[in-house]
Amino acid sequence: MSGVSGPSLWVTILAGGSGQRFWPLSKADRPKQLLPLGSARPMIVDTLERLPGLALPERTRILAGEGLVAPIREVTGLPASAFLEEPRPRGTGPVLAWAAWELERAGPGAVMVSLHADHVIDPASGFRDAVRAAAAIAVRENLLMTIAVPPDRPETGYGYLRPGRSLDAPPGHRAFRVEAFAEKPDTATAVRYIREGYRWNSGIFVWPAATFLAEIEAHAPGIARAFPLLERGDVPGFFSEVEPMSVDEGVLERSGRVGSLDATFAWDDVGTWEAFARHRRADEDGNVSQGEVHLADARGNIAVADSGRVVLLGVRDLLVVRTERETLVMPRSRSAELKRYLRNINDKAILHPRERSGAGSG
Repeated sequence: MSGVSGPSLWVTILAGGSGQRFWPLSKADRPKQLLPLGSARPMIVDTLERLPGLALPERTRILAGEGLVAPIREVTGLPASAFLEEPRPRGTGPVLAWAAWELERAGPGAVMVSLHADHVIDPASGFRDAVRAAAAIAVRENLLMTIAVPPDRPETGYGYLRPGRSLDAPPGHRAFRVEAFAEKPDTATAVRYIREGYRWNSGIFVWPAATFLAEIEAHAPGIARAFPLLERGDVPGFFSEVEPMSVDEGVLERSGRVGSLDATFAWDDVGTWEAFARHRRADEDGNVSQGEVHLADARGNIAVADSGRVVLLGVRDLLVVRTERETLVMPRSRSAELKRYLRNINDKAILHPRERSGAGSG
């Protein structure tokens, strides 16, 4: 295997968010990273099981919001020392800056790998080899590296990047400087991006922690000005001081030190019910089901019974999800609208069921 491994690599896993696109299966107290959406196991468990041989176990950190550390520990068995608990949500920019600051303090020269807890990746060996290759380039060239995925369809739910000049890469890999990032496009633009050689931006990042911190200083002064609070051990103060910011908009899109390495593995971001369906075997009528689901003269449906029983008779192209408390029924073609609907109603009784009747209810 080529590249950087062993003591210099630290892995951070972004495990925050409520996954509202998977409501009612996913809620604030049971986010999607704790659900078996990509396989039969919770997504965070799948993510952790890709890591052996990449970084030492004690050099893995889970970045999670308040209230999620306990349930993640329950399904993973990780010690409390493996977690960096975000006091309040501020986006990927501040939380990755904090993580980089902590890693560089713990081990100067640390190379940081940033992963998401809701990706499906296969094979794990190809993923590990790509991360090592990206780390070798990041250290040699002093770059912020992202794993880029050559697209196989005009996906409107992902961000894209435009590769520029080639970089020397270990055998079996292709790497480039990144010329530009592009936000989630419409279908016509996505088709054009594929024709012009754009890649999906996977959100898997590899960089020397010190390089990332220097780019924070250069391009995200609002975060950099709050670093003295971290030096004083005031993590809550740091998160109160910084403004919400994504690492893409705040740093990567502004930096001139970004490279990409093409993925040598299959990758998917399980962020929608359609993505969920891609990782389940459909029956002969195109139905995807999980749990106790009974189908008759039904075609093209997604049906999930987390509790009880779901029966679909003579219907087509529906999304039906039943839990103990709620049932969702909607056209499958409109599943992307669910998050916006939930944001508009902002009903705590729906999104935060344990708050309905005081502490401990539900």
